[in-house]
Amino acid sequence: MYTAKDYSKLIGMEGLSANLLNNHFTLYQGYVTNTNKLIEIFPQMLKADKGATPEFGELRRRFGWEFNGMRLHEYYFENLGGNGSANKDGRLARKLAEDFGSFDAWEKEFRAVGAMRGVGWAVLYQDMVNGKLFNFWINEHDTGHPAGCNPILIMDVFEHAFMLDYGTKRAGYIDAFFKNLNWPAVEPRLK
Repeated sequence: MYTAKDYSKLIGMEGLSANLLNNHFTLYQGYVTNTNKLIEIFPQMLKADKGATPEFGELRRRFGWEFNGMRLHEYYFENLGGNGSANKDGRLARKLAEDFGSFDAWEKEFRAVGAMRGVGWAVLYQDMVNGKLFNFWINEHDTGHPAGCNPILIMDVFEHAFMLDYGTKRAGYIDAFFKNLNWPAVEPRLK
């Protein structure tokens, strides 16, 4: 079973209010709770021979939503809490420059992905076959993730991540996100 992690140390970050973060933590707790509930339900349904029912199928699909909602928020919270300064001589910065032409070119594209109309996630992924880095837009927690890729940097761009503090001004939230990036936590995700 999963236990919600305590990310209260993030309260006090510049540009993200305690109210917004506490709301976000509550939402994350719901994903953890629902993931655990579904893990408990599946064996009971199978024991009752309900594996071929529409209910089982829908709950199985729901599991992807809840689990990925939990895990993506953990990646997101864990890549926050820093001072936003990337080690431009570090392995990740060098790889970003190699794959995007420069670190600044990568950042410009990642910000553009995060600013796209709609709700979802902006994710920097590493293709585990050839090591190449890509920025992806993910509409939902459970769909659109590239197969065989490793998430490196996660930015939540669902409304709950910014609306309380920024209303419809997502650019202000993206600026705050970058000011609070914890690059030393992100860099080890590169394989």
